[in-house]
Amino acid sequence: MKARQGVRTVGLTEMDVVDPDSGASVKRDGLTLGEIVLRGGSVMLGYLKDPEGTAKCMRDNGWFYTGDVGVMHPDGYMEIKDRSKDVIISGGENLSSVEVESVLYSHPATNEAAVVARPDEFWGETPCAFVSLKAGMERKPTEKEMMEFCRGRLPHYMVPKTVVFKEELPKTSTGKIQKFVLREMAKTLGSPGTSRM
Repeated sequence: MKARQGVRTVGLTEMDVVDPDSGASVKRDGLTLGEIVLRGGSVMLGYLKDPEGTAKCMRDNGWFYTGDVGVMHPDGYMEIKDRSKDVIISGGENLSSVEVESVLYSHPATNEAAVVARPDEFWGETPCAFVSLKAGMERKPTEKEMMEFCRGRLPHYMVPKTVVFKEELPKTSTGKIQKFVLREMAKTLGSPGTSRM
């Protein structure tokens, strides 16, 4: 692999954002998504007794492919956008579930929010939001109102096409929202059909 231009070094660790297929650095424009990679003395050598897993994540002369999606800004600042498995590809556009969740969390009625991909016959995938509401709300928002709230703050393609209200979102014993459970729930909803809006 050729030497990368503009690799950022923090302490003894080199960091970059690359195209996960080619390993080439992405544009330093703050917009082009790629996978975050690390290399250095304090980065792991691989997974214990898992050569297949190690081969997938340790490539290109010792670069650790983290599975995190990010962008690199012109000044060398790296911004983490999402986990690669949580990126939603809708109509050819990659969208960050974290960005949509941050908007949902800004709604005064939202207690918890998580966004996952829902299969769609036309778009491939669309954002599906799972939201738990704060207790004691005088009036609870509707699915349409939550979508309108997002529409005023996000590009059109990032607005959830489905909002599912739940009393509580599924979590691990440490309190982390289990997105894999929500992805399965979204699949059971089926495709919204030929909806293009």
